[in-house]
Amino acid sequence: MTISEQNDLAGWPPEGSVFPVSRMDLAVLPGEHPFHQHELEAVRENWAKEVAANPSLYDGRMVFQHRVSISDGVVRAEAYLAPFSTFLWWRKQRAAGGFHLFAFAVAISSDGALIAIRMAPHTANPGQVYCAAGSMDESDVVDGYCDVEGNMRREVLEETGLDLNDAVVEPGYYGTHVNRSVTLFRVFHFPWTAEDMLRRIEEHMLVSEEDEVDGAVAIRSADPAAHHYSVAMLPILAWFFGRGK
Repeated sequence: MTISEQNDLAGWPPEGSVFPVSRMDLAVLPGEHPFHQHELEAVRENWAKEVAANPSLYDGRMVFQHRVSISDGVVRAEAYLAPFSTFLWWRKQRAAGGFHLFAFAVAISSDGALIAIRMAPHTANPGQVYCAAGSMDESDVVDGYCDVEGNMRREVLEETGLDLNDAVVEPGYYGTHVNRSVTLFRVFHFPWTAEDMLRRIEEHMLVSEEDEVDGAVAIRSADPAAHHYSVAMLPILAWFFGRGK
């Protein structure tokens, strides 16, 4: 199936709303991303500036969406593997021809806190607070499609030491989108208090080779000013803490 070129947000749920996701069809195609091909020189120039400002950046290959459609709870996408440098250049302008689609495992403690991580100063998102997550890469592609569940499990384990297999998962996925970034998420309930979960994460950070996480926080309200949140977190916080009200 080829997704129509005329899919630029047409018929999508409103920005910042949370909607149930009944099915995901996230194909990764062979070849080069058209945005990468068209912007190659600008990508190289921008990457030189990015690395000069932050030498810790790594230009690995990630899954970068070319087309996305959201209709009646079904999320379809066509992506290519592209350098991180291409994504960073696209992110500065949010240009047509590209989308960022990623997954959040929303980790909830036994006493009702949402557990998130804070990114280290040398990362591409310094100081931002959001659910432990990472853009999908080549290891998340199975038989030509994105393995969303596998990506969530790997990223949460790498960044926090928490195993999603220890949690009780709520049925179904949800989605939200802001400024051509699409977040797919699922809620996982862990059997430990927020204090216990933060302690486990801190202990993991002492022995982990992962150095992108600066700390962990327990979130107990939807207050958008409580932390330096990634914009992707705000609809999820409003939705989660607004449930049952």
